[in-house]
Amino acid sequence: MKALFVKYKLVIKFIATFLLVYISLSVVYKFYLQFSDGSKFYPDYMTHLVAKQTEALLNAFGYNAQILPHPDEPSMKLYLNNTFLARVIEGCNSVSVIILFVSFIVAFATKFKTTFLYILSGSVLIYSVNLLRIVFLTIGLYHYPNQQDVFHTVVFPAIIYGLVFLLWVFWVRRFSKISK
Repeated sequence: MKALFVKYKLVIKFIATFLLVYISLSVVYKFYLQFSDGSKFYPDYMTHLVAKQTEALLNAFGYNAQILPHPDEPSMKLYLNNTFLARVIEGCNSVSVIILFVSFIVAFATKFKTTFLYILSGSVLIYSVNLLRIVFLTIGLYHYPNQQDVFHTVVFPAIIYGLVFLLWVFWVRRFSKISK
């Protein structure tokens, strides 16, 4: 048994680190959601921020976008040209995807500064692409409402998770100790 641990030491260290960071960040995020005060930023600050930034970008693209709090559930209703198209929910704010990204990068961490800067820049990129993803999903839903299932369940998740995968591959090949 000891020989197996020695042989697969790096794999075990990666899995343990990944799980520890992922579970820790997920618990912190769950507490954030549980204790966030929805009176000022409904349903929570990050989801509210994503909804408002989506509204601003859609308006900048020449659409008449409006975000309103959903009266029956913790989400923001998204209207485009006075047509209700979507709800911006907690899962749309990219935090869970960023937690997944960060967990992987920390599991393959190198120097603190390099790891920190990559996590920061990767998180900003994921957040920005996610925001554009919501904007283009909304525009797509407005112009092609019959393609809602394809857009929401295939195309746009592939964009965000594809980006995370590419960032992981780049990290492993360029910066991690394994590449050396």
